[in-house]
Amino acid sequence: MKIVVIGGTGLIGTRVVDRLREQGHEAVAASPSTGVDILTGEGLGEAMAGAQVVVDVANSPSFEAAAALEFFQTAGRNIQAAEAEAGVTHHVALSVVGADRTTGVGYFRAKIAQEELIKAAAVPFTIVRATQFYEFVGAIADAGTQDGTVRLPPVLMRPVAADDVAATLAEVATGAPVNATVELAGPDALPMDELARRVLDAGHDAREVVTDAEAGYFGTKVDDHSLTPGDAPRVGPTRFADWLAGAKPRG
Repeated sequence: MKIVVIGGTGLIGTRVVDRLREQGHEAVAASPSTGVDILTGEGLGEAMAGAQVVVDVANSPSFEAAAALEFFQTAGRNIQAAEAEAGVTHHVALSVVGADRTTGVGYFRAKIAQEELIKAAAVPFTIVRATQFYEFVGAIADAGTQDGTVRLPPVLMRPVAADDVAATLAEVATGAPVNATVELAGPDALPMDELARRVLDAGHDAREVVTDAEAGYFGTKVDDHSLTPGDAPRVGPTRFADWLAGAKPRG
C-alpha cells in the first residue's frame, strides 16, 4: 500500500514512515526537505500519485493563533485537493486531546479548524487526538518560566511517548477509516508540575518548579479535565518513568 506521510521527516512522521516501511508498505515522507510544500501545493500531486492513504502529522511552525490557523487551513485545503485528484481513500490526521475544551489556547482553536475541514471533506477519515508527548514536557516548562522559575499548576495530564503515537498512527493508517475521532493517552496520570520537575531534574536543569494553582497552560487556565482523555482512550504502553530513564531530557 502506498501511504504518504505529510510531515514525514519530523518527530512523529519519521517514526511513522519507519514503522510503515518495516511492515512492507510504500511510505513516502512528504516535507519541504523532500520537495513537498503543503502551503503552496508544490510537489503534493506527485507525492500522492497512486496513494491510498495520507497521514498528516505536519505542524505549524508558529504557535501564535493567527499564524497557526492560517497554516492548518491553507495546508488542509491543498492536501484535500491533492487527495481528491489522486483518489485517496483514507485521511489520517494527528490532533490534540482537549483541543475542543481548551479553546483559550489559539493553537488549539487552529487544530479544531483543521479537524472541521477534514470532517467536511469527501475523503473518509480518522482523527487521532493524542495527549501531550513526553518529549513536549520541556517546552511546557519553558512556557511556564518567569524570571528563571517555572510556575505550573498541579493539574493532571496523561502524556504519551512519541513512539507510541507513531505506532498508533501506523496501525490506524493500515486499517479502515472510522469517520470519527479516537483518543490516545499514556498509561500514567501525573500532575503537570511534577512532570516538569522530573524532566528538568533528569536533564540537570537548575530551574525550580513551583506549584502554582493559578498558573496556566500557555496562558490559559486549565483543570484536571482540560488535557486528559475521556473514559475509553487507546493507551500507549510506555510508562513515564521508563521513558525518562531511557531518554535524554533537555535542560
